[in-house]
Amino acid sequence: MEHYLIENALSYPILTVLILVPLIGAGVTLFLKSDLMIKAWGLMVTVLTAALSLPLFFNWDFQTPKYQFAQLSEWFPILHLNYVVGVDGISVLLVLLTTFVMPLCILCSWTYIKTRFKEFVLVTLLMETAMIGVFISLNTVLFFVFWEAMLVPMYLLIAIWGGERKDYASIKFFLYTLLGSIFLLVSIVALYVKTGTFFIPELMTHTYSFGFQMWIFLAFTLAFAIKVPMFPFHTWLPAAHVEAPVAGSVILASILLKMGGYGFLRFCLPMAPAATNYCMPYLILFSVISIVVGGYLALGQSDIKKLIAYSSVGHMGFVTLGIFLLSDEGLKGAMMQMINHGVTTGALFILVGIIYERTHSREIADNSALGMLMPAYVTFLVLFSLASFGFPGTNGFVGEFLVLLAVFKTHKVAGAFSIVGAILAAAYMLRLVQKMVWSDSDGHAHHDHGDGHGDSHGGHHALYDLNMREAGTLIFLLCFVFWIGLNPKPLLDVMDVSVTHLLQQVSDGAQIIPTGGEHGGGHHASLMEWGQNIKQFFAFR
Repeated sequence: MEHYLIENALSYPILTVLILVPLIGAGVTLFLKSDLMIKAWGLMVTVLTAALSLPLFFNWDFQTPKYQFAQLSEWFPILHLNYVVGVDGISVLLVLLTTFVMPLCILCSWTYIKTRFKEFVLVTLLMETAMIGVFISLNTVLFFVFWEAMLVPMYLLIAIWGGERKDYASIKFFLYTLLGSIFLLVSIVALYVKTGTFFIPELMTHTYSFGFQMWIFLAFTLAFAIKVPMFPFHTWLPAAHVEAPVAGSVILASILLKMGGYGFLRFCLPMAPAATNYCMPYLILFSVISIVVGGYLALGQSDIKKLIAYSSVGHMGFVTLGIFLLSDEGLKGAMMQMINHGVTTGALFILVGIIYERTHSREIADNSALGMLMPAYVTFLVLFSLASFGFPGTNGFVGEFLVLLAVFKTHKVAGAFSIVGAILAAAYMLRLVQKMVWSDSDGHAHHDHGDGHGDSHGGHHALYDLNMREAGTLIFLLCFVFWIGLNPKPLLDVMDVSVTHLLQQVSDGAQIIPTGGEHGGGHHASLMEWGQNIKQFFAFR
């Protein structure tokens, strides 16, 4: 195992600490009494976790594809099952995204969550432990334990603190995710039976028959496509987003959806390279459909939160498109898109929560003509909207540009349809901005909703602008919008060696194992070849 790992050079086991700090923090929360103390404690724990994660970036070795800051301990020796954690250039960025988003979830819930704040902080901290665990696990069983551990806290966030249809949304989320988990577990068991190991880096080096690869690839793809979510598995997402509290929506958009993309990169590509090459055209097709369908559905929404939820389907379509182009620009674009989507969409959901606290409505028509009433708010809304549809100079442009560059090199038709998705993104975000900043459809947007803020003048409610807590949260995210948009090199440097190594694994695996026909990875397999390989699926052993 040591061949794949770089021992942790720090004086403490940093990755284990990142798991334990929020877990211990959740335990301490049980003994706290006042809401203010609980809020302060939740913020302190999440900020501490973020601070403790910084050495991952500042002590990074840019020259090796090995897993860094690794820790290996015996867990169940009889099953060759070890506690082994580590991060490479792909997972470390997602760990940092997680640790820096979680304090914002506490801040944006400061006044939004009205009841059971102790339980809310407890669930949120447990969620952070599980999410970090997914990204650092180098053992398939450990990965699955953390993957499943996310399910219950997210279900509770929706079911307890959600909106009017929270029961429907939480159960739908639970069932969809559980279905994906079953396919994930089947693949993990099949890999262990085949190889006798749960160690992820070692599983990447094994040579599997094409039929076996197709089986595990399809099972993994179903699990991760549901999590992304890709078309046609996307229907759980709008319901979950609309009914979840603002922190739940931020966690879903910024982190949970990225686990689907991460799963493709960690499992599908390196463990089933021939199957990945074979199925690449179909995954590209579904990615493009996700981009166009997500944009089209977002364009027709009157609910701000539902609009942003459908936009996530389109944005994550760019992620899966970049992944399955199997090129350097594509994979780096997909990674950048995951990070950037986490920043911008998380910010947009925080903005929805802010206005909902004031008007108690998420309808665009109920939140119109805010330009004169909330100038600071609409400034942030405009900037994050521009970043969302990839305006040059913002972070959204970097990932989208790299993916489009990659797709036009090899699949011009897919690129043309992707451009349609990008145009739709500009259309629905600019429509949202136009209506919320300037349009005053019928004047009822400013009626007093009884929240106790402002006075009524001429039948209009005097909405109050951002407070220091809200402005600070948004300024923090805005710094990343422009830092990544104007200087993406630090993040690209972190992922560079790992992406190159991953592409080499896919290339070597595709060459070693015949795919039932000498068609190139970038061409559609004929129906006859597909039929021939169906036989191999049922004959694997």
